[in-house]
Amino acid sequence: MSENQKSKIVNPQSPIKFVGIIGSGTMGSGIAQVAATSGCKVKLYDTNQSALDKAKAALEKILSRLIEKGRIDFEEKNRIQSNILYVNNLKDLSDSNLTVEAIIENLDIKQKVFSELETYVADDCIIASNTSSLSMASIASSLKKPERCIGIHFFNPAPLMKLVEVIPAIQTSKEVLDKSIQIIKNWNKVVAVAKDTPGFIVNRVARPFYG
Repeated sequence: MSENQKSKIVNPQSPIKFVGIIGSGTMGSGIAQVAATSGCKVKLYDTNQSALDKAKAALEKILSRLIEKGRIDFEEKNRIQSNILYVNNLKDLSDSNLTVEAIIENLDIKQKVFSELETYVADDCIIASNTSSLSMASIASSLKKPERCIGIHFFNPAPLMKLVEVIPAIQTSKEVLDKSIQIIKNWNKVVAVAKDTPGFIVNRVARPFYG
């Protein structure tokens, strides 16, 4: 891979360095790959060790396929892999500048996770949800500092889909919104800021077509 190619992937001006991802399913793993490719140090968290092992094996397969296609070289593959640490203790995300939750679409479960997570991370850590439909205001209400909470909705597969919806809750501060937008842009994604309404933008528009 040429130096020009690498400069497009790694942005040294990224406003954050440490990212925590909650949930090692397809979405969580994909977001971890995006962040790691952009040069962030990522901790991918899941309570299920077998799920973490599966995510690690899946990334190996994906990156090997990219080598076969000439998209990356072995050095780049190793760099991306070295940027991801697989953990099964939520406390391990304590050094995160940004956390992105990508677990089951259940408000009670998300609120419980966010409430616990807040006790571990720094006051300036952005706490984001990848929810595609739940109220961000309701999710943010589980936090003592709800102004740090925001929706960052990736589409599947996260490494390939360019669009990312950023959804501020009514409690979200402008500083957190602006910083979140800059982070996602630095990850080479296209940002669409959406209102905190059911389905946000894309799913709301697409729903009639599904019918």
